[in-house]
Amino acid sequence: MARSLPRTFAVSVLTASLALTAALPAAAEDDEALPAVLPRVETPALYDDEAGGNSDADDPAIWRNAAAPDASLVVATAKEGGLRVYDLDARLVQSLAAPAGPGAEDAPGRFNNVDVVQGLKLSTGRADLAVTTDRGNDRLRFYRIDPASPGRPLTDVTDPAAAPVFSADQAEINEQQTAYGLATWTDRTSGRTYALVSRRERTSIALLELTPTAGGKVGYRKIRTLTLPSSFRLPDGTSWSPCAEPGELPQVEGMVVDPANGTLYAGQEDIGIWRVPATLTGTPQLVDTVREYGVPGTYDEATEECVNGADPGYGGTRIAADVEGLTLLTEADGDGYLLASSQGDNTFAAYDRERSDDNEYEGGFRVAATATGPDGSEECDGAAVLNAPLGRRFPGGLLVVQDGHDDAGEAEDRTATNFKFVDLREVLTALDD
Repeated sequence: MARSLPRTFAVSVLTASLALTAALPAAAEDDEALPAVLPRVETPALYDDEAGGNSDADDPAIWRNAAAPDASLVVATAKEGGLRVYDLDARLVQSLAAPAGPGAEDAPGRFNNVDVVQGLKLSTGRADLAVTTDRGNDRLRFYRIDPASPGRPLTDVTDPAAAPVFSADQAEINEQQTAYGLATWTDRTSGRTYALVSRRERTSIALLELTPTAGGKVGYRKIRTLTLPSSFRLPDGTSWSPCAEPGELPQVEGMVVDPANGTLYAGQEDIGIWRVPATLTGTPQLVDTVREYGVPGTYDEATEECVNGADPGYGGTRIAADVEGLTLLTEADGDGYLLASSQGDNTFAAYDRERSDDNEYEGGFRVAATATGPDGSEECDGAAVLNAPLGRRFPGGLLVVQDGHDDAGEAEDRTATNFKFVDLREVLTALDD
């Protein structure tokens, strides 16, 4: 497959520090004072052990069945466990395994993030697709969504010739600095559809154009890459990088594109939220930073943990590392919110969608445990929101969030994760309070 040479854009430390100056919020908010919303239903627990197929819930996406909204689906990643498809009652509809590596000693398939593309023109006609990053094989994988097959709605339509996104060969793939975060978008001017893919343990983001190939398959070609900073100049003139294992850089995972203006929002986990044109041709600006921004730290080889020093007070006040799970709540009048999972304190932050308002902070909420049903969301990795009627169960829309510590694991002394489904009307009420 023909591949164009990538153009790389690096952001200077000086630019990052100048953007940060304008991004810092004025005052902190008590996390405990944030309103709570309650999940309606939750998916079955996934277990990250051999008995559970090394399944670990990570990132969801919502597909709306326009002809029959009650039959809409939630597609979610389970890492080595592949993909899971759920109905709106959070019941399992389909499970798809991640493909194995090419050899017994090679890294296995591992699905990290997922997104939905609507109406992509294939050689066999238009189709809706679930797109996922296969971190294990450093590729994108594509699944056609067929509403006429309710029991097995997803079919793999990945072009077998699809090349690694970042790696030069299998040896490099096995090092697992591979395809990680994901956001898809369609350029309203050209009609072309793209995927933005971040790289594990690196600060790179690649722009890929999705390309139809023979037999209804889907491939991609790389357009360009952008490299975000890994070190930052602080107001006191010193240079700072977040503490990490040797060789690791502050990676990006959560990403989303505003289709109205082609703006990419990217969550650099230990840094904050960046805003940049989804074409990756502009200069990134920090919308907000994590509270831990600027805190010095030293990696302890013995404990494999970071030992932090005193907080100099340069960080933001709304989100605690890691920043994860970016998703866009759109409204018909052009308003809406950028939602971000503040993983470090188990909350969600909402920013104004409108760039004219400089994506100012609008409030936050927690997904809390119900009295007798689903528990809440802790250490949330991924989130997806859809502000559209979804039948009888969610007539006002849906928010799906990952739960990194599902209560089901406590009884069995196992690591359990799953997804919580929240009525979007509750979220909007919480943000309006």
